[in-house]
Amino acid sequence: MSLHKPRQVFIQGVTLEGRTFRPSDWAERLAGAMSSFRPGGAVGGPGAHIGYSPYCVPRVINGVKCVIVNEALKDIEPMAWDFVMNFARDNGLQVAEACLLEDPPPG
Repeated sequence: MSLHKPRQVFIQGVTLEGRTFRPSDWAERLAGAMSSFRPGGAVGGPGAHIGYSPYCVPRVINGVKCVIVNEALKDIEPMAWDFVMNFARDNGLQVAEACLLEDPPPG
C-alpha cells in the first residue's frame, strides 16, 4: 500500500470567462460554511465558530482569491465535497488540482 499526501483542489476566484468573481468575500464565506468539517469532527463550546477547517481554507495566491479544498474531504464527508465542487461548477469558476508545497524550514 502506498501512502501519498492528498491533493488539493484550488477553486479560483476567476470565472471561466476571466472575470473576477463577486462578492469579494466569497472565499471566506465558502470556507466558513465548511468550517465544521475538522479532524475529529465538529467542536462545540466557546470559540468553536472561530477558524476554518484544514480541509477547506481561503487563500490569496498571486493576487487571486482561492479556496483550497483538500481531497481528503471527499472521503470524510462526500456531501461537503460535492457542495464545494458544485459551487465552483455552478458559478463557472476556474479549478486546478495540485499539491500545495510546504514552506522549506528556515536556514
